[in-house]
Amino acid sequence: MTLFFKNIKTIILWFPLALVSCSNDDNYANIPEDSPYDLVIPSNFPDVLQDIANNYPTKNGVALGRKLFYDARLSRDNTISCAFCHEQTSAFTHHGHDFSHGIDNLIGTRNAPAVQNMIFQSEYFYDGASNSLEMLSIVPIHNPVEMDETLPQIAKKLKADAQYVRLFGSAFDNQQISSANILKALAQFMTIMISADSKYDKYVRNELGGTMDTQELQGLALFRNNCASCHATDIFTDNTFRNNGLPPNPNLNDLGRETVTGFEYDRYKFKVPSLRNVALTAPYMHDGRFGSLQSVLNFYSNGVRNTANLDPLMQQHPTLGIPLTQEEKLALIAFLNTLTDETFITNPAFYHQT
Repeated sequence: MTLFFKNIKTIILWFPLALVSCSNDDNYANIPEDSPYDLVIPSNFPDVLQDIANNYPTKNGVALGRKLFYDARLSRDNTISCAFCHEQTSAFTHHGHDFSHGIDNLIGTRNAPAVQNMIFQSEYFYDGASNSLEMLSIVPIHNPVEMDETLPQIAKKLKADAQYVRLFGSAFDNQQISSANILKALAQFMTIMISADSKYDKYVRNELGGTMDTQELQGLALFRNNCASCHATDIFTDNTFRNNGLPPNPNLNDLGRETVTGFEYDRYKFKVPSLRNVALTAPYMHDGRFGSLQSVLNFYSNGVRNTANLDPLMQQHPTLGIPLTQEEKLALIAFLNTLTDETFITNPAFYHQT
C-alpha cells in the first residue's frame, strides 16, 4: 500500500493511459491490472481526517469513480450527474447559482459546496449531514429535489452496461456492481481531489512562484489575525459549525446544524467552509446570498446580526463582526486570490473521460 509522506511537496495524479484515452466500449476490453493509487499528502497540510485505509484508492477504482461522478444515470430521470452541480472550472461548485439544481428543473435550498481536499475534513454539507466520505454521496442521490434515485436502482442500470461490468470487475475483489461499491468508487475519486498548488502553497513551502506582493502579504497578516481561528490550517476550515451572525433567509427558514442534531443551540449554525479556490466559487454563504468577496467582507464588517448563539469570535470587538477598512478588505481579497489553484481546476485527472 502506498504510504503518506508529509515532506513530499507535490501531488502525483496519474491514470492508466488505457483508461484515460477510452472513447468506446472496445477500449475497456483490456483494462490493466489494478494497483494502489499514488496518493501524496502535501507537506503543509494537516492530518487526514477520513479513514481511507479500508477503501484506499486504486487506479482502476479512481477511474471508475470518476466515470460515475460524470454519469447522469445516478439520477432518477438520467439527467443530473454529480458534476452537474460540481464543475471543475469552479473548484467543483455550481458557479453563479445560488442554489443547487436537480431533476425536473427543481431548485434546492442550499448553495452547492466545493468538492476538494475532502479527506482532510471530518464533516460534510453545511449542516454536517454526513461525516463519512464513503457515505456522503447518498445525500444528493436520495434528495428528492436533486437526484431522487436509489442505489439499488442505479446498480440495476449499470449492470446493463458492459463497460461498467468490466470496470467494477477490475476495481473490486468481489467484482460486484453493488450499492457499496458505487459509494466506494465515488469516495476513491473524491479522495484524490487534492488542491494544493496555489500561489499561497508555493509561498508557505518556499517554492518557485510563491512570491507575494505587499498587498497580498498585508492580506495574509489580516487573515491570520481576523479569520484563521475559523478558517484554520492550510485547508482553511476548522471543520466546526458556527453561527456567524448571518440574518436568516426569510424565504427558507433554514435551521442549519439543528436540522441534523435536533438541538436548538445549533440553530443557524453552518459548517465553516474551506476558502480554497474561493475566488472561483461565488456566490457565497450556504444560501448563495453574496455575489462577491467584497460583499462577504462588507457583511463581516457591518452586517453581523446578534442572536442568542452568535459565535463568540463575532463578539470580540466593540461592534459585532470584524472591523475592516476598505483598504484592508482589498488586501484580504488580494490574499484570497492567492488560494486559487490553476493546476487543480485544469488537472486532466479530474476530467470527464467517456
